Amino acid sequence: MSETKRTLSFVGAAALLLLLVVATAPRTVTPDAFSDQGEPFFPEFTDPNEAITLEVIEFDEDTAAARPFKVTFQEGRWTIPSHHDYPADGKDRLAETAAGVLELRKDDFRSNNAADHEACGVLDPLDDAITSLKGRGKRVTIKGTNDKVLADLIIGREVEGRDNLRFVRVPGQKRIYVSRADLEISTAFEDWIERDLLQVDKEKIDRVVLKNYSINERTGQIVKRDEIPLDKSGDSWKTDRMRANQEVDTVKVNDLLRALDELSIVGVRPKPEGLSASLQRSEGEIRISQADLLSLQSKGYYFSRDGQLLSNEGEVEVQTSDGLVYTLRFGEIVYGSGEALTAGTEASDDRKSGPGENRYLFLTATFEPKRLPEPPKPADTGFEGKPEEELSEADKRNRDLKRKHDEWKAKVEEVQQKADELSSRFADWYYVIAGERFEKLRLERNDLFKSKS
Repeated sequence: MSETKRTLSFVGAAALLLLLVVATAPRTVTPDAFSDQGEPFFPEFTDPNEAITLEVIEFDEDTAAARPFKVTFQEGRWTIPSHHDYPADGKDRLAETAAGVLELRKDDFRSNNAADHEACGVLDPLDDAITSLKGRGKRVTIKGTNDKVLADLIIGREVEGRDNLRFVRVPGQKRIYVSRADLEISTAFEDWIERDLLQVDKEKIDRVVLKNYSINERTGQIVKRDEIPLDKSGDSWKTDRMRANQEVDTVKVNDLLRALDELSIVGVRPKPEGLSASLQRSEGEIRISQADLLSLQSKGYYFSRDGQLLSNEGEVEVQTSDGLVYTLRFGEIVYGSGEALTAGTEASDDRKSGPGENRYLFLTATFEPKRLPEPPKPADTGFEGKPEEELSEADKRNRDLKRKHDEWKAKVEEVQQKADELSSRFADWYYVIAGERFEKLRLERNDLFKSKS
């Protein structure tokens, strides 16, 4: 064999060997299970402000029932349908929740087997075909306009030993993912509302009247016990009918003011439409139907013969230095717990439905203009348009008078607007407050006095 032929045979053998190596070498293969790792669950959902409805379904293992909670935007306002469309002041929370869901990624793959759903806690809480009460996840659905589904997930148990990681599944799919779910999705009514009932600055409260009376529900007679007016004087408080060696206990009054400032909502009940409309009218007498009267009486409220609204556990009147006047009327005990307490059911006034640790509150707000007396008006406005150097002393006085009068007018308009907003809001609702708050507001005369040092 010639040298040339020998060389060509070696080259051919080497090429053949190379092809054999390439053909038999192990390849890097990405399993289909990991093909979408790191991707968002809903790539088309990019703007959290598109969200106008959040629905969260949790499963109560004790009652074997799904427990829904929903916040939605309808008729120009955010509401909570499960609580009689009560205003949802926590709309920013919805955007934050939507943003958190939007950021969820398929960080890791766990299983493609439906048999693992229960162990990972991603069973659908709405699936009636499942008999197991264990392993139900929290289903979170976010919708945009026209009920378009932007995101729909079942969030399951935490991954053991790994912080902020949870099992996640898309409804209708078998695959279970592990996602960094660092978001708080609250279904608590109080987290979505403005809990501060009065929205009052306690430093401005300068008069409180405690009216201690009750109503004999059988005869309709008023049983008057005491009325305690508390008036602020500098840093101290004064009242009537004190002995020479007594003074008002400022600590106790401050506790009372703090209780007013921190008064919060435990639950709500809608008032009848006719009653709400009557309470919102700025003029004219209140018209009460028989149905309205029954609604009031069931909560512990009655009208006297002269048309005065009274409550069977007395009331507290609160006045501020800028003319806001709140009247808090305390009604019947509220029984129940959970949604029966926060939203009300037929059983919520039944002793068997839960502990009676709360009270009904009927709340109104008005503006008393006399608290902001009108200052003198300027004699004339001839100073307007004049250069400073041409102003007479009378012009300067009139200018100061006009400035003070304009400030007064703006203040009156501001407080009147706030009173109207509060009155409109209060008119629709019976509120439920904690019993401990009720006790702090129902002080008697002896609770407020102390001996002089």
